[in-house]
Amino acid sequence: MVELLSYKDTHLNQVPGKLLDHDEVIVIVDDSPEIAIILEHLLTRQGYAVCKTGSAQGLFDFLSSRKVALVLLDIGLPDRDGTEILADIAPRFPDLGIIMVTGTTDLQTALNCLRMGADDYLTKPVIPAIFNHTIQLTLKKRRLAIDNRLFQKELEATTFRTQFLHQLNLKMNTAYLSIIELESILHAILVGITSEEGLKFNRAFLALFDEDILQGKLAIGPACREDAGRVWSNIRERNLKLNDIMGLMRKDCLDSDVEVNRIARSLSIPGADYDHILIRSCRERRTVLVSNGGATGIVVAESLLQLLGEKDFIVVPLYSPSRSLGVIIADNFVTGKPITEEEIQALEIFAGQASLAIEHSHLYRDMTAKITELEMVTQELEKNKDLLVEAERYSTLGYMSAQLVHAIRNPITSIGGTARLLAKRVDDPNILKFLNIMTQETAKIESTLEDLFNFVEESALQKSHQSLHALLQKSVMIFYSAMKKTGINYHLDLAAPNPYLDIDPRKIRQVFLHLIRNAIEAMPEGGELRVSTRETGNLILVTIKDSGIGITGANLERAADPFFTTKTYGTGMGLTLVEQIVKLHEATFSLKHNEGGGMIATIGFKRQNPAAG
Repeated sequence: MVELLSYKDTHLNQVPGKLLDHDEVIVIVDDSPEIAIILEHLLTRQGYAVCKTGSAQGLFDFLSSRKVALVLLDIGLPDRDGTEILADIAPRFPDLGIIMVTGTTDLQTALNCLRMGADDYLTKPVIPAIFNHTIQLTLKKRRLAIDNRLFQKELEATTFRTQFLHQLNLKMNTAYLSIIELESILHAILVGITSEEGLKFNRAFLALFDEDILQGKLAIGPACREDAGRVWSNIRERNLKLNDIMGLMRKDCLDSDVEVNRIARSLSIPGADYDHILIRSCRERRTVLVSNGGATGIVVAESLLQLLGEKDFIVVPLYSPSRSLGVIIADNFVTGKPITEEEIQALEIFAGQASLAIEHSHLYRDMTAKITELEMVTQELEKNKDLLVEAERYSTLGYMSAQLVHAIRNPITSIGGTARLLAKRVDDPNILKFLNIMTQETAKIESTLEDLFNFVEESALQKSHQSLHALLQKSVMIFYSAMKKTGINYHLDLAAPNPYLDIDPRKIRQVFLHLIRNAIEAMPEGGELRVSTRETGNLILVTIKDSGIGITGANLERAADPFFTTKTYGTGMGLTLVEQIVKLHEATFSLKHNEGGGMIATIGFKRQNPAAG
């Protein structure tokens, strides 16, 4: 399994020469010659070198004799199970991309393969577009991982000129592996820049992007010039080393450096302010030296000079290949010592390691959130796998029954009544026999219609005290796979406090499921789904907004009619059921056009106890 991805890039159309070395190959492991030929054709058409084998032994032969970049591995092989092979090769070949290509569609099997080290999981028959996308994504991730490791090795071989920098690098790795929290890494960054055993800058400020704002996070340095000598003398007298300094930093760095942290927190620059020196440094990814309040080709804002109280400082950007992370500002506020080219290079090298550590922390956080999200999806799918089917059954059969009873009962009753009346007036036994058959059969039809109507007849609400936000989150998660497959981005904007309502959770879930499903079906080519809540007056509003095709004005008025059909909103029976359930809860429902495209469905619940729970 590829171990590291330093950035994500949506532009995946890379030529093979940039993703594979000239002597690297892709191995197809499948005991079906037909499948192997199809996959080989898809790969060779893209210019990749391909080898095929139908057994585990053949794979290991290729791994020992060729430079294998990627393996397309089937689970059902004649001599060994594919999952066993995966568990064997994933730890042994860290630079090997592994994609499971199998006819098994079991979700648990797919998750197990991913946990054991597979980079992706495709089911047969493969869709060429998805297959090509997955191949390029995995190879690009592999290439980035290899390049990142080479970059790290190069830095380690050429950077750490002092024992302190070496210790700091090890400490950063340890902190990342054991604590994961980004704040610990940031402390290590600033300690390394300001320590006497490190780069010896007097002060260091760190600002990171928070959404579209470059926001100062923290700083290290003497609070004022008068305190500087005492601070550094104390460090030297106590012979504090890196571990000692970092221990002190965790305890009281913010308290001891009140002034510099006040300066750091005051630093807030919009990312759209392209002319600001810090934003330009990030955008252009270059170090900027400010000397006597000026910099070559860049105007230095007077507000920044006043905030720092210093006219000579260095700005070094922090970035990963895919995004800007922030900046480090360092100066010699106390000593007034000029910043040398050697110090700039040392700070840039350290900033590169710092950027990598920060990006790793972000990736770990994103990975943890994604795993949590996927686990939640799995749990919800397992709990509610029959809910969508049941909701559609109730809406469909209910309104079919209503229309059948209305359209068929009267003529059937007339036919049966007429047959019974004629039976009393006819003496011919043959004719009487047929009239009795008509009477019996019409009675059966009437009984069947009544049973069908009673099957979904409106039942009493089973109300309980429920968290509205929890119901919405679970309803959205059921469609997680469908949204990912069609490229739909979803947003949950659930305003605090979490409202608790006395509602029938099963019926309200049916309402949410119908509306969310309708929104997804309206966006077959992808789009935005936004589910939000807010309070207004005595109402708690739930809004489900999509950027889909929408409904024309004439059709919008009929959208909730039974059996009314549009491509976007299906049969219409689901919306009729929505209105019925909402009405039973004494709530309101509306459907209107979204100004930006698509539709907005709004449900208004009467406020009960919004602060509960």
